[in-house]
Parts: sequence; structure tokens; C-alpha cells
Amino acid sequence: MKKHYRTENNCLNCGNTFTGHFCNNCGQENLELKEDFGHLMVHAVGDYFHFDEKFFHTLKPLLFKPGKLTVDYMAGKRTQYLHPIRMYIFISLVYFILLFSNNGQQNRTEQKQITKNKVLDTVKHAINDEKGLTPAQKNALNANVSRFKVGEKLKANQKNTASIGPFASIVFSNTGDTTYEQYLQIQQKLPADKRDGFIDRYLTKKQYEWKEKGETPNEAIVESFKHNFPKVMFLLLPLFAWFLKVAFRKNHKFYVEHLIYSFHLHCFMFLFLTFIMLAKMVLPANWHSVSDLLGLFALVVIVWYVYRSLKTIYHRSRFRTITKMIGIGLVYFVSFMVCVITVLISAAILS
Repeated sequence: MKKHYRTENNCLNCGNTFTGHFCNNCGQENLELKEDFGHLMVHAVGDYFHFDEKFFHTLKPLLFKPGKLTVDYMAGKRTQYLHPIRMYIFISLVYFILLFSNNGQQNRTEQKQITKNKVLDTVKHAINDEKGLTPAQKNALNANVSRFKVGEKLKANQKNTASIGPFASIVFSNTGDTTYEQYLQIQQKLPADKRDGFIDRYLTKKQYEWKEKGETPNEAIVESFKHNFPKVMFLLLPLFAWFLKVAFRKNHKFYVEHLIYSFHLHCFMFLFLTFIMLAKMVLPANWHSVSDLLGLFALVVIVWYVYRSLKTIYHRSRFRTITKMIGIGLVYFVSFMVCVITVLISAAILS
């Protein structure tokens, strides 16, 4: 949307006289005071997210010209582009909100179970109100309905237990319906060599605490993971930049140049994966093959993008670029997995 500038050349903020659209003393833009609602909202959104023409001007090289954004930025062409950290914060915010948003499937399953229970209760009332049945027949039918209801509840509990996942199933055991005090009493009755150690007792205590809150280990760990994973990814950025500096040390670039590229690369990956997730969300639920193809397509594009951007920035041969890309990728993957496991363990112990 086109901006409307004042014809007067006096700054309304500091009183300085200047030429152009910006005050050379305080930097305020010489915009019209009386704007319509559309201009007001556009400026508000642009100021808050820095989502003005810089963002859209940055998208083109970020998405379609691997490495060019970093090269231009380090060459001093910065005014036309969004600051890397601001761009990363905004794009990663959108990505993680979409990634960790409730997919609605669990809510639909719970709603379906509630509806099924209501139907079963209605059936039981209808059986009891039926005058043509003997008491024995009513009891038999009600027993069948109750058995069906218990079976459905067991299925739901099995799903909840399975949802703990491989990590939580290794760390935690099934506590049953006993309390933590009962657990301690049972432990006291066991021989000393058969009792749980300190770590097992602590994890069991955490599991009982979650049960009192109405949470499963899976729910508590996942919730803590959601809060900490974006922070971990942000902390991995300087580590990735250090890997680049070591791998491409003969290019004699400053560390900050590698860091800028690290921000740009992760911005691309998060933005591209956001588009992929949005595409999967609009697909029908039974189009599994198309969803898998989108995942494979995302992997191929990201690998190609990393290769092209490394070649553009560091000017190495094809062979050296590929070998260094593989080496950095392996080290980064190991670091990423160590961080993920650390976050999961921390979530299990401290949440």
C-alpha cells in the first residue's frame, strides 16, 4: 500500500528542517498525520512485525536464490533486506506454532468417545424403560452394554499408554492405581537388593505427581518439549556457524558471516517446511502417498538448497562442497540429536 507523505519539510518530532521523506536529525518518517484505517493498520502491522516491503523483498532471494541474500548482506546491501535475527524470530514463531498446534485429531477422538458413551447411556435407559422385558432380560442387556463400555475404556487406556512413546516407555513404568505412599510401602517390604534405586524412585514420584494432575508422562514431557525446543534450535544457530567456520576456515571469513548464513539457512528451512505443512493440512486424510511425496520433496529441496547456498557463499568446487556439506550435516545431526535427548531427559526429570 502506497505511503502518503507530507508536503511540508519540517519534522513534527524534533522541529528540524530537512529534504526528502526522513528527518536527517531524528530519523522520523514524514508521513501524513490523517490516514485512513487501511493505512493505519498496514503501518501498525509493518512496525510490529517489521512486515513491510523489506520482508517481501527479502523473500525472493531467500527462497529462490540460495546464498545470494547472505552475500548481499555481507557486501553491505542491508537497507533493502530484513534483519536476519528479526526474520528468524518471526518465521520460527510461525513455524513452531504450526508445528506444535493441536491437530484436532485427539479432540475429535475424545468427542467421539463422549458421544459413544452418551449413546450407550441412552440405550441403558431405554432398556430399563422397556415394559416388555423381564428383569432378567434387562439385567442381561445392561450387562452387555456395560461390558462394551468397559471394553471401549480399556481401548482408550491402551492408546494413552501407547502414546507415551518409546522414550517415556523406557524411562517410566506403569504405576497402576496405587498411590506413591503405597509404592513406598511396597518398596520397604522388598529386600534391599530388590528395591528401586534413587533415579527409579524419583521418576516414579514424578509419574505419580503427573497422575494427580491428570497428565500422562507423554503429555507432560511433550508439553515441556514444546516450550524448550525452539530455544534449543536458537542456541544451535551459533554452533552451526562454528561448524561452518571450521569447515571453511581457508575462506578466511569472520565468524559473524557464518552466523548470518546460519540464520538465513534456518529461515529458509522453517519457511519452506511451513509451506509443506500447510499443503499437508489441506490434503484429504487418506492421501498418505501424496503426503509422503511432499515429505520426500521437502528433503530433496532442502539438500539442494544447502548445496547451492554453500557453493554461492564459499566458492568451492562441486566435490569439496558436497564432502563438506556431508561432514557438517553429520556433525550437526549428532549435535541436534544430543540436544533433543537432553531436552527430553530434562523434561522428564524437571517438568
